[in-house]
Amino acid sequence: MWEKLRSIWTVPDLRKKILFTLGMLLLFRILAHINVPLSPTEQKSLNDLFNKGDNPVGQLLGLLDVFSGGSLQNFSIVAFSVYPYITATIVMQLLQPIIPALQNLSAQGEAGRLRFSQITRIITVPLAFLQALGQCALFQQEKVLTNFSLIDPQYALQSFAIVASLITGTMVLVWLGELITEKGIGNGISIIILANILSNLPKYVQQGITAAQSGGSGTVVSLGVFAIIGIITILGIVYIYLGQRRVPVQYPTKRNVGRNMMVGSAQTTYIPMQINSAGMIPLIFASSMLLFPTVIARYLSTSTTPWIKNVALWVSVNLINPTEWWYWVFNFLLVVAFTYFYAYVLWQQQNIPENLQKQGAFIPGYRPGEPTSRYLLNILNRITLAGALFLGVITVLPFVARVGGNQMLGAAALLIAVGVVLDTVRQLESQMVMRNYSGFLS
Repeated sequence: MWEKLRSIWTVPDLRKKILFTLGMLLLFRILAHINVPLSPTEQKSLNDLFNKGDNPVGQLLGLLDVFSGGSLQNFSIVAFSVYPYITATIVMQLLQPIIPALQNLSAQGEAGRLRFSQITRIITVPLAFLQALGQCALFQQEKVLTNFSLIDPQYALQSFAIVASLITGTMVLVWLGELITEKGIGNGISIIILANILSNLPKYVQQGITAAQSGGSGTVVSLGVFAIIGIITILGIVYIYLGQRRVPVQYPTKRNVGRNMMVGSAQTTYIPMQINSAGMIPLIFASSMLLFPTVIARYLSTSTTPWIKNVALWVSVNLINPTEWWYWVFNFLLVVAFTYFYAYVLWQQQNIPENLQKQGAFIPGYRPGEPTSRYLLNILNRITLAGALFLGVITVLPFVARVGGNQMLGAAALLIAVGVVLDTVRQLESQMVMRNYSGFLS
């Protein structure tokens, strides 16, 4: 392994890419420590809000804080990380099969991809603005921000500066991510999210060590069980992430004999259909669907109308309560449903049966066109079931661990971390093989 790492470091252009990526990440972590100015009282209120694990608002903020590497708890200028950009990307992918103009962009090659990315960045700005307004309004309701108002002339300039700083921080991170993608190693946006997740790792380790020192042998055994569950979970994520169904496809070969075109023997390849083609996006959708009505109920709980206040309190306490088991059953079902939904969206975008027919390729035993489409769709249904159930189980693991007295890193964080690491290793592998070196994993 050390020999492989040394061989990577000896390649000049790879060394520059790695150093550039590390430099961008260092700049990102410096930005994460530039905070929006808060008074000591406001900072204490913010810390208390995040420490309320059974508070629905605290649950929402904890989900967002995973993607910000603790920057949201400090209310840094990069508190939102690249989360608005991820939302804009999801929105564009969902709109692509609906809007013909977006479908035409996807068929225009590199120029269409660049235009698609530009539209995504433009959409990111209003999404970041709305998220900044909502976040500041939520902090104001929770008595964290006491002087926030874009309408009151006394506080409008200060409030606008806070919102503008949060939007600017998000767009700077998007720019850094694109620089990493262009001049560094790996997908820049994913690398930034991975850096956020890893930045919280020392805190989790410290909490585990503190619990083991104060809890005695029982806590040590509990932490051991937690470590075993975590390792098994990571192995399962890797297995499902790399799992695929390879569908054989034959391409007829053509050669010129004099002035005639002759069809020779067919070349056989395969279509790699991923078990988990949706990635971690279903987890984001499901969490948002469950947390959004909780936040709305939190707002309405202060209503002066009695029946609205009672309904809001009942919803937040009984219906959507993260400490109850039925909340996680809803979460499981939503993850499974959204996994199927997003897998079908990606399937429609790829349009594999039509592309095979245009290229003259066919699946042995199935005619091109509708029979091939039905066959591939049937395979997609079966393999997506395995991926959806696995994502659902990963989703409820934090609740199971909490029942057992442990706290686990979120399922979305684990999926992102494992996926980014695997993709980055693949890129290093391809870079080494392309330069006539042995592969990083071989």
